[in-house]
Amino acid sequence: MRWSGMPRAAGDTRVTVIDIIVFIIFATSVVAIGLIKSRGEKDTSEDYFLAGRGLTWPLIGFSLIAANISAEQMVGMSGAAANGDIGLAIASYEWMAAITLVCVGFFFLPMFLKSGIYTIPQYLEFRFSPIARTVMSVLMVIMLISVNISLVTYLGAKFLDPYINIASTDVGFIYPLDDIAVLCWVIGITAAVYVAAGGLKACAWADIIQGAALIVGGAVITWLALGALGEPDPAKGMNDATQVANQLGVAESSSVAERLGVLKDEKMHMFLPWTSSVIPWTALVVGLWIPNFYYWGLNQYIMQRALGSKSLAEGQKGIVFAAGMKLIIPFVVCVPGIIAFTLYSGEMADRIDGDAKTNRPVLLELSKTTGIELPESVRLAIANGSGRTTAEMPLEERLAITDAMLAEAPSSEGKLFPFDGDFADRQPALAEAVFAYNLATGGVAEADARSQSDAKNGAIDPEDAKPWTPSETLSNANQAIVDGNKSLPAAAPLVGYDYDDAFPILVSLLAGPGFKGFVIAAVMGAVVSSLASMLNAASTIFTMDIFKRFLKPDATDHQQVLVGRICVPIAVIAGCLIAPIFADPEFGGAFNAIQKLQTYLSPGILTIFLFGLFVPRAPRMAGVIGLVLSPILAAVYEFVVTPMVAGTTLGDFLFVNFLNRAALVVVTITVVLGLITVIKPLPQAIALPQAEGMELKSSGIAKALGIVVVILTVALYVVFA
Repeated sequence: MRWSGMPRAAGDTRVTVIDIIVFIIFATSVVAIGLIKSRGEKDTSEDYFLAGRGLTWPLIGFSLIAANISAEQMVGMSGAAANGDIGLAIASYEWMAAITLVCVGFFFLPMFLKSGIYTIPQYLEFRFSPIARTVMSVLMVIMLISVNISLVTYLGAKFLDPYINIASTDVGFIYPLDDIAVLCWVIGITAAVYVAAGGLKACAWADIIQGAALIVGGAVITWLALGALGEPDPAKGMNDATQVANQLGVAESSSVAERLGVLKDEKMHMFLPWTSSVIPWTALVVGLWIPNFYYWGLNQYIMQRALGSKSLAEGQKGIVFAAGMKLIIPFVVCVPGIIAFTLYSGEMADRIDGDAKTNRPVLLELSKTTGIELPESVRLAIANGSGRTTAEMPLEERLAITDAMLAEAPSSEGKLFPFDGDFADRQPALAEAVFAYNLATGGVAEADARSQSDAKNGAIDPEDAKPWTPSETLSNANQAIVDGNKSLPAAAPLVGYDYDDAFPILVSLLAGPGFKGFVIAAVMGAVVSSLASMLNAASTIFTMDIFKRFLKPDATDHQQVLVGRICVPIAVIAGCLIAPIFADPEFGGAFNAIQKLQTYLSPGILTIFLFGLFVPRAPRMAGVIGLVLSPILAAVYEFVVTPMVAGTTLGDFLFVNFLNRAALVVVTITVVLGLITVIKPLPQAIALPQAEGMELKSSGIAKALGIVVVILTVALYVVFA
């Protein structure tokens, strides 16, 4: 049982004066230290974009972690872990990254520092051609703005949303100006001012404080969540003791250790069935390495930290330090998410039913159209989500608010209403009523709809994946009606939970006064830090790879820095316009969305870099061909091939999961580039340029510690197999 569906008292998400004071002190201190440390630097392009190539290993290590660990992990990854079908398996993005970082430090970094590059695309010009550099520059800027910057901005806004209440205003411009949209602009502008003022070095010095604060904050939240798991407190918005015990299948008198043991057995496994749509075990063989090596080795906003290192040894020590930190991250990110769902599944359900962007308008339209009466718990959630209620308002008055909203809702005869398995699980009676309505409206016999669902479920080998639950079967039978009636309009799907709410709920309802302000400041500092890194990377690529090469080749250092600073607000505007779109549940969770979207480019980028490194006579044209093929093949495999082969064992094995498709893209591009190399190889290997003034001696201690990190990573997979 996930949630009883009974009306509940909401917890108190308000911040206190102490929280505000702590937030202001922490935030201003971090910004001040970052800007003070960046003062006195020469106003040259190398100082602004690469911190004068003077970063030491602590700055590099903490900066890598803080640039990576922000709302994408604290909200997105924690939310993915809260999903019982994924759980701790999502930690593979962290633990496999540890091994990836060790490889990057000893294989990629020496190559890049030796050539003295500012940007990753710049290396492509040395190895392949100026056209390859230009193509990658354009693709990376597009990816940074449309995916990385916009998604991290959205997740930061989502984290702050429980504390802000802005009346929705339809300004007639793309989307309503509500809490999320306003917060996206506030966060984006803050990051823009920060990076434009201080450059990379300001980011790096702030990161060393924010990285430590974020890990400490996450660790304390984990500790508080463990305590609450043993003694859930409904006054803080939690499920009551009986609900928690029933959900875990344990006695109410069971200890925290016993309850945590159940969670470990049920949700803390690193190897998921090959049928998993998020991270199947097959992805651990090839697919997951692709985004990992792209992100940590070839992603400008991450590698820019290491490119600014004082020497190769400092860079390697910083990277290995970051690799060690990656082993800790899942325990302060994923574990809290898993516990959060156990404690707050009811709160998460209430929030999504009352959310104006997801369930609320669909539920109102559904009831108005079909005449189906909404359960009292749903009506209460809708009222609470409207922002029109107060803590003291009686239940009857709250329900009257929903009735008034229902009277104003549209009626859409002939419309179908899909829902997911989670929604059917927590609202079985409502889901059955919707299914019956859709059967009548779509003119489909119940036996036909259920047989389609059963046939698809029967194609799954029980030894490889657990069969669907009754709720999942009902959801898929209902979806068969929708899919079989393309001529009829369909509403947005009703979803059971917004798993991305897991960590924000823990902080807003579990953290005490003062500490809540500290965690908010740490997370938002990390968000701004990540955005600053991305904005700096986008401006660096545009300035060095486009402006200086094509628009003003003789640009002075001052002009380059000026252009870089101008690029920042432009990128912010574009990112903030896109960001609220990711509230759509169709994306399947923010963390999953960002990983999936990046696999349109990462297979091609990784393949051509490896080809350039290990195939010395690969022709110059290979760079452009690999880059262009990547998004084309990714789109063809997803939208053309996958629908054709879905439902077959081989098709589901190879194409349904995006990480498996990414592996197929790599294989295809490798075959194409291999054929080109055989047909038209270079007469001799290309000699890459040699940088002057950079100490390129490798670090022995970093190498030894890197081996330790790899061993510990393997051990973690054994423990959580």
